[in-house]
Amino acid sequence: MGYKHLLNTESHWVTRKGKAFLSDRVVMHGKDLHKELCNYNWIHLYLYAVLGRDPGENVAKMINYYWVSSSYADPSIWPNHVTALAGTVRSTASLALMAGLSISEASLYGRRPEVRALDFFYRAGRWCDDGGQLIDFVDQEKAKGRILYGYGRPLAKTDERIFYTLEKAKELGLADGRHLKMALDVQRHLEEKHGYAMNVAAVHAGLAADMGLTCQEYQLILSPGFVTGMAPCYQDARDNPEGSFFPVRCSSVKYGGPEKRDWSTDQVAP
Repeated sequence: MGYKHLLNTESHWVTRKGKAFLSDRVVMHGKDLHKELCNYNWIHLYLYAVLGRDPGENVAKMINYYWVSSSYADPSIWPNHVTALAGTVRSTASLALMAGLSISEASLYGRRPEVRALDFFYRAGRWCDDGGQLIDFVDQEKAKGRILYGYGRPLAKTDERIFYTLEKAKELGLADGRHLKMALDVQRHLEEKHGYAMNVAAVHAGLAADMGLTCQEYQLILSPGFVTGMAPCYQDARDNPEGSFFPVRCSSVKYGGPEKRDWSTDQVAP
């Protein structure tokens, strides 16, 4: 980027995304927010904001179900425990929810694995388009030591959301797509060969691929999804005595380092 671009954007921003003309109108992707978009429900509007197009009522309902089915108001599971910890130290609601959302993008669970699952199905689709077999692609990925996101689940062998998500997809006419079928075929192969069960991320990603979502769009769409389960966890901890959310006594801390540490000044980094 040269200095001319900086000079050109010093006092104005050229965009087709949106603009608030205060005291007049608010525009998003060329439509008047208060006139043309006012009857969208919130998630439908959010999809329109991310995609720049209306994905249709059934896609909006399907994504809405992603959010509904993962709204677990359990403070002992990630990322809800962070919002509960914020509540127990009397943080504000906004800070608590943002802290919880920030760790929902972990390497092994949440948003990043779901995006990688979507990428996996797109790459698998291209492999098959080039004449390859899906099973060979799966075995090749595993042989390379790559994690097959969407298969296997921490702490549990099955995922209670899968049945209901597939039923919702059937109800909305979204259950016959190519990538969702691939997700189920991969599950059968991994279960037979390695004993892996599928988790809902594979179902979500297969459906998302059939919807034509890019990885970036998918990440943006999913990012706020856990917030509904977080809110009651924050309230619960906030309404109980301060500091009472899973306190840990010193004797319960298991330390595996050196018996004695040298705290002399010559050992302290500058």
